[in-house]
Amino acid sequence: MILSRIISVIIGYVFGLFQTSYILGKIKGIDIRNYGSGNAGMTNTLRVLGPKAGTIVFIGDFMKAFICCTIIRFVAMYHVPDMVGVLVLYAGLGVVLGHNYPVHMGFKGGKGVASTAGVIVAIGDWRIVAINLTIFLVVTFASKYMSLGSLTVVTTTFISIILFGQFDKVGFPGWEVKPDHLIEVYIMMFIFVASCYFMHRENIKRLATGTERKIGEKKEV
Repeated sequence: MILSRIISVIIGYVFGLFQTSYILGKIKGIDIRNYGSGNAGMTNTLRVLGPKAGTIVFIGDFMKAFICCTIIRFVAMYHVPDMVGVLVLYAGLGVVLGHNYPVHMGFKGGKGVASTAGVIVAIGDWRIVAINLTIFLVVTFASKYMSLGSLTVVTTTFISIILFGQFDKVGFPGWEVKPDHLIEVYIMMFIFVASCYFMHRENIKRLATGTERKIGEKKEV
């Protein structure tokens, strides 16, 4: 079933190439990567173009992952039902890779947080969604650091998945991870976490030194 994994990643990557912030920036006559932090993602769009644009970008980046994973889920249900959970994660990883490293933008994209959120929701376990959405909102609004909220939620999502053990009886028919695929699922989720930390490495340095910008603060451009 190696081929099905590879195909899922490729399909996800193609979905990830839909760069909402870049497209929105072009509509407004700018390349978003030349402003603010230089990142083609929701947070930089929020700072540069405002809350409305930031919301649009979040929805676009979230939905491309959610739609891709949902398509893969239903296709897999009819062709490789034993692989549904695993293939959805591979597709989701592809979306994040396409978002972070878009070939048509010189591999300079975003950080994949909104797309990772789309993957988490597409998993369909609403216990995990409810717990970690609450954690994200509390940490983000208490600290005013979007980066800290993002790093916290991917970490707690990974922990939640391990604690629940096996996506048992989740929200959508056909989404069941077989016991022999659990380790692979945990590894895939760890990759999501590692990717998020890697993409936020500069934010982590600024958090450690107290120089990270809070929500509402703008960088001179």
